Amino acid sequence: MKAQPPSSPHRAVSRLASFRHAFSGWWYVLCSQRNAWIHALASVAVFALALWLPLGRIEWAILILTVALVWVAEFVNTAVEAVVDLSSPNIHPLAKIAKDVAAASVLIAALSAVVVGVLLLGPLLWSKWSG
Repeated sequence: MKAQPPSSPHRAVSRLASFRHAFSGWWYVLCSQRNAWIHALASVAVFALALWLPLGRIEWAILILTVALVWVAEFVNTAVEAVVDLSSPNIHPLAKIAKDVAAASVLIAALSAVVVGVLLLGPLLWSKWSG
């Protein structure tokens, strides 16, 4: 028989509840973070463009992982900001560093996504428009 971890009042009581919490977090990011809407519009635009272009399976996989990386960075950034605000309601230099570094991770992911998008979609767009 498998040993059960000690129960915690902060744990979800079922898998369904876990999914509800995850979607609640997703909704929170969309409702509270202005940049999330920029990511959403960019994601929709990139996927629409990719559907129009003849992408292979590997290119689709790279594109999906790249877009997911940006979203994960945005979600982690939002979580870090919330935890920092909770633990350090007053302005503190270390709180600023934590928030700045988390924001930088989103910036790095977004800039990398632009480069990947240009590398994957650029040549296909060029051949469609020039040919």
